[in-house]
Amino acid sequence: MPTLVGKEVGPTGYGLMGLTWRTKPCPQEQAFEAMKTALKHGMNFWNGGEFYGPPEYNSLVLLERYFEKYPEDADKVVLSIKGGVSADGSRPDGSPENIRRSLDNCIAQLKGRKKLDMFECARRDPNVPMKTTFDVIDKEYVQTGKIGGISLSEVSAETIHEAAKITKIVAVEVELSLFTRDVFENGVAEACAEHGIPLVAYSPVGRGFLTGQIKTLDDVEPVLRSWPWFQPGNFELNLQLAAQIGELAAKKGATSAQLAISWTKRLQTWRKFSKPLTIIPIPGATTVARIEENAVDVDLSDEDMAQIDATLAKFKPAGERYPDYVPTNT
Repeated sequence: MPTLVGKEVGPTGYGLMGLTWRTKPCPQEQAFEAMKTALKHGMNFWNGGEFYGPPEYNSLVLLERYFEKYPEDADKVVLSIKGGVSADGSRPDGSPENIRRSLDNCIAQLKGRKKLDMFECARRDPNVPMKTTFDVIDKEYVQTGKIGGISLSEVSAETIHEAAKITKIVAVEVELSLFTRDVFENGVAEACAEHGIPLVAYSPVGRGFLTGQIKTLDDVEPVLRSWPWFQPGNFELNLQLAAQIGELAAKKGATSAQLAISWTKRLQTWRKFSKPLTIIPIPGATTVARIEENAVDVDLSDEDMAQIDATLAKFKPAGERYPDYVPTNT
């Protein structure tokens, strides 16, 4: 079993973003059922955000209400929360004043029902030295027991190496899926292996493309329809790659999502790193059925992995991961 901040977690985690950050969030009771099901299937590493939804209904508000109803689950969950953006949500802000504001707000919203195990700035602030940011988090929050540890999000290999010299980094969250394999080419995965830092893989089902559920733009969450992958021309090409993955999954008696999630975990032994690397995918889902689907592990042999590699070599996702205004690899 993988460990984060000294606690055992399941090999697959649970991304909370979709429960609150969408045009029409699912009913709260449905969210509770999904969260309970995730825990039942060993998905006890939960990943949310201060800005995943409006202040009155973000990840932390939902979590506080969940743990109010199920207080016995608080110690079972290892919780990671993103913050560190400006109060208006427009940009990264690693200043001491904003980091205190962000962390104090996150802790206050949980109302003491659950300790914040991990905190990560959503992006590196290019205008504030990392040491300035980390000194505040470490001395005022980690060492005082208010939170468990510091993680990184959407960072470059250079940032990982630099951060590891300043403080203990407990995880690095980056995008990794059959659609997005940049971390193996830009040094991020190797940097995590070198420093013994678990890699948390967000969007392991490629923003929904690898669920097998997207056939037309109407199937795409409205907020994503303007993003590069979903633009005319790109969308059709990306559907072709998704169809190829679907065919491979069918041969294994699995769904596309099950194959995609299992592939991210199998990379730990398939890819070669200087030291062992732990990879924990965090698929999101809003229904019990989808979580139960995501919990199924597909046994992928070396032959299977080689076949997937051969398929991926023929297809490159069309379009960038994010619109131009979103910082990446910070």
